[in-house]
Amino acid sequence: MHQLFRLVLGQKDLSRAGDLFSLDDSEIEDSLTEALEQIKIISSSSDYQTNNNDQAVVEICITRITTAIRETESIEKHAKALVGLWDSCLEHSLRPSGRDEDPPHAKIASDIMSCILQNYNRPPVMALAIPIAVRFLHRGSRELRRSLSNYLCLAAIAKAELLAEHTEVIVRSILQGNTMLLRVLPAVCEEQPQPIHRHLTGLLALMPQLEQPEQYHLLRLLHVAARRRQVEVVQKCVPFLIRHLKDATHNDVILNILTEISGYKPAALDSFLPRLKEIGERFPGLIGQLARIYGAVGLVDEERARSCLLYLVSQLASTEHSSHHVLLLEIRRITEAFSGILGPQSRDIFRMSNSFTTIAGLLSQQLETSRAGSGRKTSTENGFPEKPGEAKLLGPGNEDQDKLQVKIQAFEDKKLAEGSAPGSIRRHSLGQVSKEERKNIRFNRNSSASHPSILHIAPEDLPEMVKEDFQEETSETTRSPVEYQDKLYLHLKENLGKVKAYATEIARKIPVPDQCTIEDTVRSCVAKLFFTCSLKGHYCLYSKSSFILISQEPQPWIQIMLLFQQSLFPEPLSIQSRSVQFLRALWEKTQAGATHSFETAMTESTFPQQKDLDQVQLHLEEVRFFDVFGFSEAAGAWQCFMCNNPERASVINQDGQPLIEGKLKEKQVRWKFIKRWKTRYFTLAGNQLLFQKGKSKDDPEDAPLELSKVQSVKAVAKKRRDRSLPRAFEIFTDNKTYVFKAKDEKNAEEWLQCLSVAVAQAKERENREVTTYL
Repeated sequence: MHQLFRLVLGQKDLSRAGDLFSLDDSEIEDSLTEALEQIKIISSSSDYQTNNNDQAVVEICITRITTAIRETESIEKHAKALVGLWDSCLEHSLRPSGRDEDPPHAKIASDIMSCILQNYNRPPVMALAIPIAVRFLHRGSRELRRSLSNYLCLAAIAKAELLAEHTEVIVRSILQGNTMLLRVLPAVCEEQPQPIHRHLTGLLALMPQLEQPEQYHLLRLLHVAARRRQVEVVQKCVPFLIRHLKDATHNDVILNILTEISGYKPAALDSFLPRLKEIGERFPGLIGQLARIYGAVGLVDEERARSCLLYLVSQLASTEHSSHHVLLLEIRRITEAFSGILGPQSRDIFRMSNSFTTIAGLLSQQLETSRAGSGRKTSTENGFPEKPGEAKLLGPGNEDQDKLQVKIQAFEDKKLAEGSAPGSIRRHSLGQVSKEERKNIRFNRNSSASHPSILHIAPEDLPEMVKEDFQEETSETTRSPVEYQDKLYLHLKENLGKVKAYATEIARKIPVPDQCTIEDTVRSCVAKLFFTCSLKGHYCLYSKSSFILISQEPQPWIQIMLLFQQSLFPEPLSIQSRSVQFLRALWEKTQAGATHSFETAMTESTFPQQKDLDQVQLHLEEVRFFDVFGFSEAAGAWQCFMCNNPERASVINQDGQPLIEGKLKEKQVRWKFIKRWKTRYFTLAGNQLLFQKGKSKDDPEDAPLELSKVQSVKAVAKKRRDRSLPRAFEIFTDNKTYVFKAKDEKNAEEWLQCLSVAVAQAKERENREVTTYL
């Protein structure tokens, strides 16, 4: 042990304890384990709780030891001694005294806990610490248990299996009021579901008294349990979930859980369909999720199929366009499973009109016909009257049924005639396709274009009848005069397969903007691109705002948007298509004197040049786009960091808890010709970046930097980085630029991503507050 440690701890010399901070960390690192063991002996003495001198010596020494361990990153070397000292605190009183002061051993436990559990991502350390940590859940002050719970939540994210064997203790602690630990349960449920299932009723009873983030984690637990297909869990969950559907904060999450359950136990939801219908009327935006539940229940038997079809068809006529594809898919699933309800004519009904309202009307009439005729003699093949004349026996609805039969017959006759006369085949005009696009594309008169969230749906995910609705049979030999002159249409038709494959691949690497505006600048024009998250989950970074990118090279982006737009349709787009017209308007605004036409550019080169794509991707990296967005393979779309990492959202959103902290060097500029670096300790927490002195986290030196005032965060440009700033990054505000240097490239990247996420979150929170105020 170092001589100074031996003097201070051996003789309990408080006057020399401060000298420990004059020693370099590396000079005392080898002595730390011995020093911890000596502290354990001192703190276990019978008079320690009343000996103020010994308590002061121990506190100073522990502070010096934990600082040295952090700076030398030697936690694994000294973990056993640290955990041993921490464990010894359990042998003493940890409850606050009457003066509301923590007893001496509670202070030791708090300091040691922070040092150990900050290393939650190091499994060897956690393997030693977790068995001791869970014993503290029922000991000590409320603040000690709160801090411990925070660290256990982080440990559950990094290595859930280490906590799994202690699930029973964790659940009991939650039921006793330590509700923060609800964040742990979704992670350990996969490993140890039995203790959770035993106490599920008690956990559900906590819902009314929980804060919103804790409610979210309880629902996440139910989602994990629902995926495990435990019958007893489903029986307890469903009534609870239905009761809480009225809460607009969580109803989308709840419906996701119910949809999961409906996939393997649809009968459990049958009696709750009237309640779900009420929720749909109150929250129209949930119709898509409700349709999947109705579709699953409708597959149970024919009686349920008929009642569910009536609801789905009624919604088809009244809901907004974005839900139509889901409704049609569920209707098709039910009618294919129970073909006797509509008969084979159902396929023709879907193809007789481009209007969803008309399709809904025809389906409603056919359902009425089927229901009215269910007691009569019907054809064994399709459920229709054997003789057309029998339709006259249906009573008051006679005339409508006759019209429906006439329409179906006329459609079949036309199909038959087309089969014998190929030259007269009718094709769906591209103008008709544009009718649906027109409903979903906002057009900014300042030369901008955008596409809705529905466009994120890949064509192969669309229901079969929607595909058919877009692709009536096309004659290879007969085309309209417009087609002969439409170079873009002919070019896309020739390369349609390649375009679809290319767009699918490139969409995983480069995001497609939701909106694009061309703006004039002094020298040229730029593209202002807006990106939003496709999921817009509970903690979404971009539910009320957009990530905005200013590109000096608009043309590659316009070509990417065209290719993506084409990939959504089974038919080649025409220059007359509304979405193409938007992109054409953008292109023409970028061309001075219209030297290079849109059609020529798009047909001469089907795909962007690789160098242009590389430049686009490099630009996205430079503006730190990939810090806050990532492509989700599961969703098939780009989602923000929070929506892609829901397990980390609650940690990031926990008030006062640091997202990242540590030492950075800040560039100090006194005069233009004198520059130096100053080491400080930084903490990124909540909406602030705190500046603190170099070797201690105490006494903030400067006012914190408000993240809502940060304009951007960037790595230092490569040409500067090569010279003298290999690990540096910059923070730009309205009136100041901060330059920081991390210990290595990896640490710099960690800071950059955490700062980018925190800045986006601060601005999103500010946008929500403004929206609420307005």
